[in-house]
Order: sequence, then C-alpha cells, then structure tokens
Amino acid sequence: MTALADSQARLATLGVIVAVLGTMLGGTVDVLNKLLAQDIPVLQILWVRFLVFVPIAALLAWRPGQGVSWRSKRPVLQSVRALVLVAATWLFVSAMKDIALADLHSVAASSPLIVVALSVPMLKEPVGWRRWSAVAVGFAGMLVILRPGFQSVNAGIWLALGGTLLWALYQILLRMVGREEDAATSTVWTAAVGAAALTAIAPFDWVWPDTRAWVLLAAVALFGAFAHYTWSRALVLMPAAALQPFTYLMIVYAVISGWLVFGDLPDRWTVLGAVIIVASGLYAFHRERVRARAQT
Repeated sequence: MTALADSQARLATLGVIVAVLGTMLGGTVDVLNKLLAQDIPVLQILWVRFLVFVPIAALLAWRPGQGVSWRSKRPVLQSVRALVLVAATWLFVSAMKDIALADLHSVAASSPLIVVALSVPMLKEPVGWRRWSAVAVGFAGMLVILRPGFQSVNAGIWLALGGTLLWALYQILLRMVGREEDAATSTVWTAAVGAAALTAIAPFDWVWPDTRAWVLLAAVALFGAFAHYTWSRALVLMPAAALQPFTYLMIVYAVISGWLVFGDLPDRWTVLGAVIIVASGLYAFHRERVRARAQT
C-alpha cells in the first residue's frame, strides 16, 4: 500500500508540474497572439500555427520501431475535440484584438466551473449541492465582469465567453479521450484535424507577413504545440477537476504580461468578478478533494 501511495503521489506531483508548465506556455502564446492579431487575420494565425504544429506533433508522437502514434480507438471523438479546440482558439484570439489579456482570462477563469457542470452529463461524475452552489456563485462573478445592466460591455468579452464555453467542452472531451488514448495520439489528431479544417478556409483571408510576423508565427506554433501536449499529459496524470485551480495562475500571468507588454490593467469590475470566480472555483476544488477522500 505504501508503494502504491508513493507512486500515486509522484504521479500527482508530476501532473501539477506539467499543468503549471502548460499554463505558462499557454500564457506566452496568448501574448504572441495578441501581438499578431493587430496586423494578421486570426484564421491565418491559426492556420500557420496548426501547420507547424503537425510535424512537431508527429515528432512528439514518434515511437521507436512503431513510427508515429496516430491510430485512434475514437477517431470521431478525436476529430470533434480538435474542431472544438480550433473554434475556441478562434474566439479567444479574436477577443484579444479588443480586450486586455487580464479581462480575457478573468472570463476564462470560469471554465473550471463549467467543467464541473458538464462533468455530470458527460463524464457521469457526481456533483453535490455545495459544488453546484460554487458554480452558481462563479456565474454571478461572471455577471459582475459583464457589468450590471450589460451596458458598456466590449464585444470582445462576449467572444471570450463563447471561447470559454468551448474550452470547457474541449477539456471534458480530452478527459474522455484520455481514458483510452495517450497524450501523443491526441496531440497528433489535434494537429492534423485542425490543420485540415483551417486549410479549407484560411487561405481566403491571407495577408503576407513581414519578417517580424513570421518570427512571431513560428514562436506561436512552437509554444502552442508544447502547451497542448503538456496540458494533455497533465489531464492523463490527474483528474480534470483536480487540475482546474492551476489554471487560475493564468490570470496572474495575464495581468503581469498585459501590463509589461501592452500597458493594460483590469478595471475594478473585472478584478471583483475574477476574485468571485476564483474563490468559487477553489471551493469547488476543495469539495472535490473532500469527496475523493470520503471514497477512499
């Protein structure tokens, strides 16, 4: 039992490290995306990112003597998951053109609560009244960010909200796939399906990048590939709900990077709403730990 407990503890620790790394890589990608989105069409950014992602994903999925780990037991689910990610990313990057990174991630911080809500019908996980209460309070925090009366709300906030809903759905689908597939296979499918879908539509909205833009596009593709892989790996190592609190690090990263790179700082409504959302999310995480201990 001690050896088993030690092994589980090591896996949990590794999952936390990988999740934090993935969060930081994702934050860096957001900064680069916001820089690019001022001059380059969003679909073009995503297209180049996913095209570069394909060979990187293949390299990550390479197995000596076996080749690329691309065979899937759930090809339809893998394809749907990849398309959901493309749509969520398009909404997020589109939102970055109009709102600060801190505002974007304050809205996106509600995704763990959406994951809790979706885990009932999609993962068949039990959710007690306390965690449902946390979800309700978190959505109240979202209303604070959207402003009382829904007046003077930047359209980018609504794009961010749509992206958050799809991002939560993507995490649920990734967890479902992770029960049968490894992170490498999921990464290959994400890259291939995303690149194929974007190849069909992105060339119709093309602006030739200058040298600076090419460098940024390459950096987005590189960091994005490793961010996806690390997050996929973390979700295999630990339950989805247990990893959610670490996504709140993204708000801190977004505030700091947004201020240093763009001179943006969140207003009082965004700060208040983010505090409510994070507090409710952490409480939901606490209840998940209590439930897990009660089952052991």
